[in-house]
Amino acid sequence: MDLQLNYKTAIVTGGSSGIGLATARCLLEEGANVAICARGAERLEKVRADFAGEFGEDRVLAKAFSVLDRAEVEAFAAEVNDRFGGCDVLITNAGQGRVSTFADTSEQDWRDELELKFFSQLNPIHACLPMLKASDAGAIVAVNSLLAYQPEPHMVCTSAARSGVQNLLKSLSVELAPKVRVNSILLGLVDSQQWQRRFDAREDQSQSRAEWYGQLAAKKKIPLGRLGDPQEAARALTFLASPAASYITGAQLEISGGVSRFA
Repeated sequence: MDLQLNYKTAIVTGGSSGIGLATARCLLEEGANVAICARGAERLEKVRADFAGEFGEDRVLAKAFSVLDRAEVEAFAAEVNDRFGGCDVLITNAGQGRVSTFADTSEQDWRDELELKFFSQLNPIHACLPMLKASDAGAIVAVNSLLAYQPEPHMVCTSAARSGVQNLLKSLSVELAPKVRVNSILLGLVDSQQWQRRFDAREDQSQSRAEWYGQLAAKKKIPLGRLGDPQEAARALTFLASPAASYITGAQLEISGGVSRFA
């Protein structure tokens, strides 16, 4: 299938690792120009250099900053516009989860988590919206979590924030139509640096990675019997961002191996 992404320009936040990195690569492979941002300058520069060597310097832009800094986000959007002449796709991917119950989540923890989850969406969307509206294929695709609909008591703060973000995205899909499509993916358990760190800290150090991940999948009752791969999420994001998905907006695609309990 031709996703019609040749010569389009995409911005991917949190683009130096995990799903963001896999999505940036997928978009480049489909012919798009890609601008990535993340907080870690060293890792980001390595990714930029690797991509530039494989796909060409003229197709890749990278800048290190926090998406919670609106001025930095706006400066990055302006740089993308100067470099590529606009932006057609925004993938909002920044931000990790907070493990805490209601009892051990402080007031500041709540403020920090709500700011991260909402403004990692709001700042890039505000900054990129003029370019997206000017495009003939403007699309926003957000990386969200199954927690938005299926909260977990050990992630009460993140679950609440994720739910609010999903409501925001649905509202935007109506307000920004027909010029800009807005969709999201809902992640279950996807292999990431976070899970790698938990594996590294496993209680039984003799347990192999395959054994530990298999045990985790069984414990979480994932019907497909494994964690997802970042590339599997990236392919879904790339499709939803592309003109091939031109009649899809306001949708959420579950990438979870079937672990959800809601209809």
